[in-house]
Amino acid sequence: VCLGTSYRLASHERPMLQIFALALTILTALSAPSRADNPVVVELFTSQGCSYCPPADALLHDLAGRENVIALALHVDYWDYIGWKDAFADPAHTNRQREYALEGNRRSIYTPQMIVNGKTVIVGTKPMELLDTISKYMSMPSPVDLTVKRDGQSIAINASAENTEGSLIVHMVHYVPEQSVKITRGENAGRTLTYANIAQDWNVLAEWNGATPLNLTATAKAPLPVVILVQQGVAGPILAAAEVK
Repeated sequence: VCLGTSYRLASHERPMLQIFALALTILTALSAPSRADNPVVVELFTSQGCSYCPPADALLHDLAGRENVIALALHVDYWDYIGWKDAFADPAHTNRQREYALEGNRRSIYTPQMIVNGKTVIVGTKPMELLDTISKYMSMPSPVDLTVKRDGQSIAINASAENTEGSLIVHMVHYVPEQSVKITRGENAGRTLTYANIAQDWNVLAEWNGATPLNLTATAKAPLPVVILVQQGVAGPILAAAEVK
């Protein structure tokens, strides 16, 4: 299995990632077709200054491109002080992780941490637990029907909802599909790491009550792919998602 990374994984990590990739391929083939219209969202909170993060980054790289999974790498800035400033770090990503922690009554944040569909928290180096979680969400219906279309930089967003409670937040985020970085200091000094689906320009487009259909037009930062998320509250479950390239 090609993970698309230029660093060397530990010998005990490679077989586990290979098993995960094979199982994910089978899961993708067997999942219901309707699930591809509302994929599972995996957010990885990571840092170039974290020595525990490369296996999780590799795992996210393997998830990237799967039609029924939207994988996003959110690089945080709180490890920048230990010798290497993450080239992709954004304080907004750190704030989003903190909001998730507050929502879940967790006292701390860490890397690597994965959050699936805005609800389930997984240590980023546990691929089989991640696979089980993705499988669970693939089988769950969504109360939000979301359609996103792209025409150049114009993004048309249409949605309807049934049986939702509270405010629904509509997010738009761009991502860089792949980029390599040579790290010269810090815990990963001497490695050249290749990252996938690097989140950028995360914005809230609207707050929606779900009672009436949603019709929005947004402007993309060409030519990057765009992901639209409909989330319950600030850091609640992600009810619907779509990406356009």
